[in-house]
Amino acid sequence: MKLSQFKFKLPEEKIALHPTKFRDESRLMVVHKKTGEIEHRMFKDILEYFDDGDVFIFNDTKVFPARLYGNKEKTGARIEVFLLRELNEEFRLWDVLVDPARKIRIGNKLYFGEDDSMVAEVIDNTTSRGRTLRFLYDGPHDEFKRALYALGETPLPKEIVNRPVEEDDVERFQTLFARHEGAVTAPTAGLHFSRELLKRMEIRGVDRAFITLHAGLGNFRDIDVEDLTKHKTDSEQMFVEREACDIVNAAKEGEHEVCAIGTTVMRALETAAGTDGNLKEFEGWTNKFIFPPYDFSVATSMVSNFHMPLSTLLMMVAAFGGYELIMSAYKTAVKEGYRFGTYGDAMLIISRE
Repeated sequence: MKLSQFKFKLPEEKIALHPTKFRDESRLMVVHKKTGEIEHRMFKDILEYFDDGDVFIFNDTKVFPARLYGNKEKTGARIEVFLLRELNEEFRLWDVLVDPARKIRIGNKLYFGEDDSMVAEVIDNTTSRGRTLRFLYDGPHDEFKRALYALGETPLPKEIVNRPVEEDDVERFQTLFARHEGAVTAPTAGLHFSRELLKRMEIRGVDRAFITLHAGLGNFRDIDVEDLTKHKTDSEQMFVEREACDIVNAAKEGEHEVCAIGTTVMRALETAAGTDGNLKEFEGWTNKFIFPPYDFSVATSMVSNFHMPLSTLLMMVAAFGGYELIMSAYKTAVKEGYRFGTYGDAMLIISRE
């Protein structure tokens, strides 16, 4: 397929800058894959479409405060540093993005905090904006991490949520079941699950399984090729453990609904799926890029937010729901005033009649 086939008109005011007051009170568009029927519901109604023995699969990655602002030595120029991942614990080495990049060269020192309490040295160039930083910190590693994160802020994707970070974002840009730190953006479909909804799931007998995929910035990177077969996505670290495999495979065997909560979960499931369609244990990296047409192995339904035009996330949703049906549903969503993006509304795509 071609990139231009995923273009649609999205007025800026349809992009959500804040979440709804309560997590489960966003809107939910239900798309029935077999009939093409579309229903307009509230997110808290989602359990009406699931029964005892069905399974929801969540991503339990945890977002860390990845965006820092520092000053360059001598000139005092303000520099944004976006932490991607820790490369070496002992030497305090981090893979980062810097902005503006042209000012930051190997050997430069950057100072962070009101009293310049944290200092980092640039030791390598990795890409046009990418750098390797060594933080010059004397003390135990956990103390260093605490000090570093205290200087950081919630990494809202500026491309979508274009406003200053607020106090509420610390809590709302994180799922309630976030456990394993490593993501620089939240798995947004999971943001809609409130404590009440998780409790009601339990009462209804809908089981839950967890995978971990540390969502990176690749989700927001523009695709620069028209032919999608030529696009390469960034790798993301993921883990699928035996417990999740057992829960998911038992549900599949019992012909229950297996629902992927979000595109990160769907990518992880497809990466870790065996040739028999069962979920296998996995620890490593994935750069799987899913676009139509694609045969899915594990999940029978999925929840996803409304994504930006031309995004890889929209492509995956279209691959699962069917290109024509999903693009038509997106047109309906714009017309019906659904909210798009990270803090926006959700769509449930379901195969069951």
